[in-house]
Amino acid sequence: MTLIPGRISVVIPAYNQEAYICDALSSLVRQKLGRWELEVLVVDDASDDQTADLVRGYEDQLPGLKLISLPENSGVSAARNAGLEQVTGEYFTFLDPDDWYSPEHLEALAESLTELHVDFVRCDHVRVTGTNRVIHRAPQALRGMPLNPADDIEPIDSPSMVDYAFVWAGMYRTELMRTRELMYFDAQLHSAEDRLWLWKLHLNTERYSVVSSPGVFYRRGLPGSLTQVFDHRQLGFIPAYSQILTEVRLHPDADRHLPKAMRQFFAIVCHHEKRAKNYPPEVRLEMKQKLRQVFTSVDAPMARQVALEMDVARRRHILSFLQPGQIGAAK
Repeated sequence: MTLIPGRISVVIPAYNQEAYICDALSSLVRQKLGRWELEVLVVDDASDDQTADLVRGYEDQLPGLKLISLPENSGVSAARNAGLEQVTGEYFTFLDPDDWYSPEHLEALAESLTELHVDFVRCDHVRVTGTNRVIHRAPQALRGMPLNPADDIEPIDSPSMVDYAFVWAGMYRTELMRTRELMYFDAQLHSAEDRLWLWKLHLNTERYSVVSSPGVFYRRGLPGSLTQVFDHRQLGFIPAYSQILTEVRLHPDADRHLPKAMRQFFAIVCHHEKRAKNYPPEVRLEMKQKLRQVFTSVDAPMARQVALEMDVARRRHILSFLQPGQIGAAK
């Protein structure tokens, strides 16, 4: 699809979002774009409420609005992909349907992306819980300058940019992402899809920047959000990290980046183990089985070393997943 210079494409996946979609679209109506043109691609993921009708109501206010309707509910990854397939903007970004932008947000990111000559930019965001709003900063102190994405995979034992797993807190060059096959999400993942997508970006691009522009308002604690549900969807982190570990192993700097990937994976394993008491028994059992399968393929000496550098409770938990032979080989 032909790309149009000066156009910004915003992809919004939406499933049963009648309560919030108007906030997202109204924030796009209010954008102060300057020299930029806006394309808005809302993907209705087979909603059974008034989401699609509410989106159509913005057609006069948003000339670049396009509604894409999926025939059956396919999940956020597939919905984003459906929007990405029709992107015509020089740059693209994402907006979740229950979040919104400040009026200067898109122009600020597009100007930074242009002036800094980088592959993508990331930004801070504002977390909204009820009436409380708190700025959440991306974990990179160097701002407004070109950086090497691979250098910001580390440090291992403290937050880095691959821990800042919000694809909507950024803007990306469409042609580069398509050329390098970095644009699309794994449609089989129903959680942790952002983590895999961002790891691939940091491993396979050359230049990016972090800008001090907290213009995304991220609504937390909603009843339908993944943090509030306790079903099979929670297990998406397992195949996601299986792929992340594979991607890192194949990278020329695998020895440098693999400990970080393992540390992040182990931390998320422990997080889910804490929450597992709320999961149905069959989900807990499936999680244990799938994790043991992933652990059979890890580099045992490295896994043991990474685990030993974690706190005692996490260390014991991670070492319990390693087979006796693996632990022995690691000593």
